[in-house]
Amino acid sequence: MTIRLPVPQDLCALAAVQRGLVSAEQCERAGVGADRRRRLVKSGAWSRPTHGVFDTDPQSAARTGPRERRERATWGGLLAYGPDAIAVGCSALALLGNRGLPTSIRPEVALPRGDRRRPRAGILVRQYSEMETRPVGGRRVASPIWALAQAIPGLGRDHAVAVLDSALNRRHITEQELHQVAELMRGRRGAATARTWFRLVDGRAESAPETFARLRCHDAGVLPDDLQVVVRDSQRRFLGRGDLGWWVDRDRWLLAEIDGREFHARPAALLEDRRRQNRLVTRGRANVLRFAPEDTLPGGILVSDVRAALAALRDDAAA
Repeated sequence: MTIRLPVPQDLCALAAVQRGLVSAEQCERAGVGADRRRRLVKSGAWSRPTHGVFDTDPQSAARTGPRERRERATWGGLLAYGPDAIAVGCSALALLGNRGLPTSIRPEVALPRGDRRRPRAGILVRQYSEMETRPVGGRRVASPIWALAQAIPGLGRDHAVAVLDSALNRRHITEQELHQVAELMRGRRGAATARTWFRLVDGRAESAPETFARLRCHDAGVLPDDLQVVVRDSQRRFLGRGDLGWWVDRDRWLLAEIDGREFHARPAALLEDRRRQNRLVTRGRANVLRFAPEDTLPGGILVSDVRAALAALRDDAAA
């Protein structure tokens, strides 16, 4: 009879930090040898995404969101190349908590000078002559300034601006450090074009869809008059706040609210959203348009709806 031993608790705890992944070396230290790993993979309890890396919960991948998948990809790259590998570029930003990244990213690691191991399993291998790092989850990652300089030239405009917005909004960098990012980018492929996008950055955006909405309006020539607009009644009592705002006349706003799924999907958040919108409308201070993240993408309805609402409201105000 085969006796199935439980996976050691310390290895399970380590896997939880690493988005379910562990390395062969970590398994050996925890007493889970090669034969046992093979049995775990054969039984379907584990899987092996790449050589030397094991997924301790293969079924969870289908249940995770974009943030978890980005972090999982990053951990896969770090574990595949061992304890000296450093997360860089988009991978570093993922572990630092940046909210503007694409839905999926390729793992990116830097290796010590002289380490000539080649890319494999879709993992990008970089070498940098100098770089500031910081610890995250027991590993080294590029500091926010360096990670941004590494990542931005390889991103499209929308995500590049969203990544920079997020870095400012979450106080990963300051306005002054934003200029340092631009300087560190010099000489990198794509940097000349990417530097022209810095004038579009605004750290008041609280999510990537808010950034995308602002960029759609910029491209269409209907830039909002303000962001994170606070609306008060005649007694200066707080009524609510809109993500983007356009003046209709001296006393009234058109506000656009961009739903961020991670927050607005919660029942309590939905209830507060409705109450806030009702306060704004019934007190006569604002009209509110609500948009889903998909509406802020190229070809979405945001621009046409804003234009139509502004035209109608300004016609009414002038009548």
